[in-house]
Amino acid sequence: MPSLKLESGTAASPDLVAGSGATITPGFERESYWKMIGQRFAQHKLAVAGLIVLGFLILVSVLAPWIAPYDPNEITGAFAASPSSQHWLGTDQVGRDVMSRLIYATRVSLAVGVVTVLLYVCVGTVVGAVAGYVGGWVDMLINRIIDVFMSFPSLMVILVLVTVLGTGLSNIIIVLALLGWPAVARLVRGSVLTLRQTEFVKAGQALGFGSSRLIFGHILPNALGPILVNATFGAAAAILSESSLSFLGMGVQPPTASWGNMLNAAQSITALTSQPWLWIPPGLIIILSVLSINFIGDGIRDAMDPRRTSA
Repeated sequence: MPSLKLESGTAASPDLVAGSGATITPGFERESYWKMIGQRFAQHKLAVAGLIVLGFLILVSVLAPWIAPYDPNEITGAFAASPSSQHWLGTDQVGRDVMSRLIYATRVSLAVGVVTVLLYVCVGTVVGAVAGYVGGWVDMLINRIIDVFMSFPSLMVILVLVTVLGTGLSNIIIVLALLGWPAVARLVRGSVLTLRQTEFVKAGQALGFGSSRLIFGHILPNALGPILVNATFGAAAAILSESSLSFLGMGVQPPTASWGNMLNAAQSITALTSQPWLWIPPGLIIILSVLSINFIGDGIRDAMDPRRTSA
C-alpha cells in the first residue's frame, strides 16, 4: 500500500491522504499531535504560570461588576486616601476607588489586546496566504504594499492617526490593527511559499481541489504555529501601545478607566513621592500581563517547533 510522505512539521488532511491511496487514521494522528503539543507546553513552567495569570485576569474582567467593591466612577468622598479596610488600594485625587478602577481597566486593556490581534491576524493571514499561493504579480503587488506600511515609523503614524481619527477605544483598536497586519501577512506568505511545494498540496492539486480549499483547508492549518506565536506577542504589544497612548493622554479617555490613563493621572510629583498606591498597582499589572502573554508565546513557540523531539 503506497504511503504519503510529508515534510517535517506538516500534516495532510484526511481527504488528501485518502486520495493518495494511503491508509492511516487521521483523527488519531491529529489527536496525538495536539496531545504532544499540550505535553510540550506543560513542560514550559513559565508558560503555564503565564496561562494561569492570564486566565485569572480574564476571569477578573468578566466578573468585574460583581467583584469590584465600588462603581469605577463613583466619588466616595475620600480624596487621595491611603489604602484602608474600606479602600484596599486607596482612592485617587477625585475620590474614586483605585481597586475598582483597576478591575474595570482590566476589561479595557485586555479587550484592546484581543480585538486588535483578532482583526489584524485575520486580515494578515488572508492577504499573506493569497500572496504566497497565487504568486506572480499579485505577490509582487502585495509585497510592495507591505513594504510601504512597514517603512513608516509606527509610533509617529499611531500618533498622527489618533490625532486625525480622535481618541477612544475603538479608534485605538483600528489604528493598531491597521499597523499590525503587514507583519502577519509577510510571515504567512513565507509559510505558504514553503508549504505549497509539499507533496500533500501537490496531491490536492492533482485531485482537482480549488485554491480556496487548499489554502484555508490544508495549507493554513499547517502554518498555525507561527501565526499563534505572532498573535500572542502582538497582544502584549497592543496592551503596551494602548497603555502608552493613554498615558500620553491620546488613548482611552477618562472617566473610562484603563491602566495607561490611571498612570497618567498619577504623574504628579506628589503622587510619585507620597501616593504610591496610585501608580504602583497599574504599573505592576501592566508588567504582569505583558510578561504572562510573552511567556505563553514562548511556550507555544517551543511546543510547536518541529525540530524539537518529544519527551
